[in-house]
Order: sequence, then C-alpha cells, then structure tokens
Amino acid sequence: MDGFQQRREQKKHAILETATTLFMKHGIQKVPVSEIAKKAGVSQVTIYNYFDNKHTLVHACFLYYVDQASLEFERIVESDMPFPDKIKQIIFNKKETSQINEEFYHYLMKEYTSGETNYIEKIYVEKAVPYFTQLFEEGKKLGYIDPNLSQEAILFYIKMFKDTMQQEEVYKRVLPLTEDITNIFFYGLFGKREND
Repeated sequence: MDGFQQRREQKKHAILETATTLFMKHGIQKVPVSEIAKKAGVSQVTIYNYFDNKHTLVHACFLYYVDQASLEFERIVESDMPFPDKIKQIIFNKKETSQINEEFYHYLMKEYTSGETNYIEKIYVEKAVPYFTQLFEEGKKLGYIDPNLSQEAILFYIKMFKDTMQQEEVYKRVLPLTEDITNIFFYGLFGKREND
C-alpha cells in the first residue's frame, strides 16, 4: 500500500471510529455529519468522498462495529490469560452493549436480522464458531467446562440464543438485561462459584 492509499485508509478509519463512538453514545438522529467531521479532524466533503450519504455511513459503522467486536473476541480467545479471565473479559465486553444508545442498538439489531445484509451471520459462521469451539475445548481441558458436554450441544445452545436474538420483539426488550443474560449463559442459574 503506497503512502496516499495508507493516508486514505487512516482517514476512513478515523471517520468510522468517530462516527461509531458518537452513534453509540447519542444515537443516529442526534449526530450530524458536521460533528463527526469535526471530531474526526476531517471536512464534511471528505466524509462524503468515502460515504455517499449518512445512511451509507451508518451502515459502514455497523460493519465496522461487528468487525471490531469480532477482532476483540479473537484477541481474548487467543490470549495467554487464564480461562476464567477470558470469560470475565467476554462478559465485561458484553457490558458495553448495555451502554449503547437505544436507537443505534435497534439499528444494529435490524441490520443483524436483515436477510440481505446478514453480515453477523457470516462472521458467526466463519469466525465465531471456530473460536467458540477453541474456547470451550480449552475450558474442558482445564476443568472449567463439563467434559461430558458435547461441542455440538454447546454450539446448538449458542445458535438457539443467537436465533432468539434475531426476533424483533426480543431485541427490543433485551438491552437492559444484557449483563444478566451473559452471566446466565456463562455461569448458569446457580451463578458463579467462589472457585471460578
């Protein structure tokens, strides 16, 4: 990549990072393109050079958000940290969801459930399933996950959870419950034991 192309990519990344942060905090409607440009250190014209309109930018932020979450998940799974810390990191990261502006969260979920643009499904199949498999195998070897549980059953459970989250009546109500649901997912109804 030459210097010009590298600078273009850096500007695009700055715009996506800034816009995603602002949308997460304030929602889509309340954030004008002028504010994104100011905070990203670029002109509005530069933003429109990369994105046709605000809707295109919002959609790009959705893809960027999913990619960043996927990279963070991979980083945690691949890290040298102890297994319980990996689980805590995953739970901690999920807490960010409860701080997302509700309007932006609903947009993300609508994109998530859209048949044409189901990017999350693609990431789930190509990246999340292999990393979940790796994480659960590690947990079994270390004695944190019941070795009698089949990988197929665990992945089926995750798929049930994911499919349920795609229903509009569910994702509209789930935001305040994110932390509790994540804890139930990892620790069950009996909660975290002291030796975890």
